[in-house]
Amino acid sequence: MAGSIHAQWNYTTNADNTITITGYTGSVGVVTIPDTINDYPVAIIGSNAFYYCTSLTSVTMGTNVTSIEYRAFRSCTNLISVMIGDSVTTIGSSAFYFCIALTNIAIPNSVIEIGGGAFGSCSNLTSVTIGDHVVAIGTATFSSCAKLTSVTIPNSVTTIGYSAFSSCSSLTNITIGTSVTNIGELAFVDCTNLPSITIPNSVISIEDEAFWGCTRLTSITIPNSVTTLGQYVFFQCTSLTNAVIGNSITDIGDVAFCYCSNLTGIEIPNSVTNIGYQAFAFCSNLRNITIPNSVISIGQFAFDNCSSLTNVAIGSNVISIGYETFSECTSLINITIPSNVTNVGDRVFQYCSALARVYFLGNTPSLGGASVFSMAPNVTVYYLPHTAGWGATFGGRPAVCWNPTAQNLGVQTNQFGFTITGSSNLVIVVEACTNLAEGVWVPLSTNTLTDSVSSFSDPQWTNYPSRFYRFRAP
Repeated sequence: MAGSIHAQWNYTTNADNTITITGYTGSVGVVTIPDTINDYPVAIIGSNAFYYCTSLTSVTMGTNVTSIEYRAFRSCTNLISVMIGDSVTTIGSSAFYFCIALTNIAIPNSVIEIGGGAFGSCSNLTSVTIGDHVVAIGTATFSSCAKLTSVTIPNSVTTIGYSAFSSCSSLTNITIGTSVTNIGELAFVDCTNLPSITIPNSVISIEDEAFWGCTRLTSITIPNSVTTLGQYVFFQCTSLTNAVIGNSITDIGDVAFCYCSNLTGIEIPNSVTNIGYQAFAFCSNLRNITIPNSVISIGQFAFDNCSSLTNVAIGSNVISIGYETFSECTSLINITIPSNVTNVGDRVFQYCSALARVYFLGNTPSLGGASVFSMAPNVTVYYLPHTAGWGATFGGRPAVCWNPTAQNLGVQTNQFGFTITGSSNLVIVVEACTNLAEGVWVPLSTNTLTDSVSSFSDPQWTNYPSRFYRFRAP
């Protein structure tokens, strides 16, 4: 219906005999939205009704208001106080965007929907209470609320939307309700003071860049309910020291933990089949990594510049190791490549200056280029007898058959011993075990085969009813 004017209000009368306020013509800073106009209930505060009303300092909603529409109070830069009535069910997109003087807001239990950007860039907002019937926190709802310190997301919420709390740089506490299934892209990006977060077992998906730049986050546990872990999800979480990944994750996305420079340990579950591009690159304090047998592919740069990495165990089903996967892992001394690997990308071990031994358990894999061992001058490649395609060199480095054999077993001068023969300069660790069922092997000595031979003896052999020996690489 046509618009009308009543004192300080512009309004329209709706087909259901309710009123929508479309504008404010007054100059008073403290405003109460009336319950009725012309005996009709005021139900809607319309789009742009108070847009850029810089004189407004306080608003109290009438008891009949059910909807606050798009940009209704946007850029009311001096608005300090808002009382949202218990009849409101919808707060529209950008409804209070850039209300930079607003310090607290209470969203009543009647509200079901909060639109995107509803309280975005409310830079002085310190306190938010969210009613327990809200079902979704929309896109950028509280984005750039730089003074917001604590939020409890009620159990009614199922989705935390794109950029919902991005750049809430003072946020130190967030409680996520037990019905949330999705944490959206950039949801908590650049929440630079958030020290911890508990992800409930209801969450299925954590999307791209969700916690990017949460530089105070120290630990994270991803529950078994989560099946999707996005790209850049913990990128530049520089205080993260420990991460636990639930056993439903199949893919660790590109750059997922890149630049988590204090990450010292992480357990990759047996559900994971792919480790993405730069997934753990520049994790400069990561020391040990076990890649389970479920993994098939390790992406390019996956562990690039993990300069403290000393121990890597690669699962038996990996078939491809990408370009520069272990580039500049300057503490890595040796590594074993399983037999299923058919392709090794170029520069995989570039600048691995301490790398001395690379053991291949299968046939010669194809190389992605001629620089697999570029600037890794100390490497010797070892391969097993009866595997195919090996020559005197591999990737420009010497290739040697790892073929130690025990000979002349017996007791000499009261010590049990044997002679180890094999390729010259092989380094062999001799281990012993007293019970094969228990399988506890103890290293006894490290032998270098000089001119293809070395001697081993065990002065403790008489202390055990039985003693078993085996060889392994160092």
